Amino acid sequence: MNLFDTVSAAIKDAMLARDKVRLQALRGIKKEFLEAKTAPGSDGNLSDDTALKILVKMAKQRRESASIYSQQSRPDLAEAELAEVAVIEEYLPKALTDEELTAELTKIIARVGAASPADMGKVMGVATKELAGRADGRAISAKVKEMLAK
Repeated sequence: MNLFDTVSAAIKDAMLARDKVRLQALRGIKKEFLEAKTAPGSDGNLSDDTALKILVKMAKQRRESASIYSQQSRPDLAEAELAEVAVIEEYLPKALTDEELTAELTKIIARVGAASPADMGKVMGVATKELAGRADGRAISAKVKEMLAK
């Protein structure tokens, strides 16, 4: 079962459970998936890779919104955004720990043959594709910078 079908089934379960927060988040996910499926140039199918990118983007947007709401002293709105992030993250792969990220990046740096900070672009291109959904782009960038500076 692909992510689209999984989310569709979860919507039904949330309706039966009368879980409004979960239902709202899942409907938002399905909306984004449907828009991607029907976008110009799309073949009408949604690969799990594309769905994963959409979920990462949605989680990032919700976290940024929650941060803004917190800064503006609106904890009620921030809490709602973070509740949606929790639902979205259920469908994302487990995030890498700092040690796991370092290990993955070490392998990528060795494979690409990077030796100096000038090779950061090569490493980032491969790392962002391979670690999509499992690590934040900023975290990858900072770790690559640190590793190549040695």
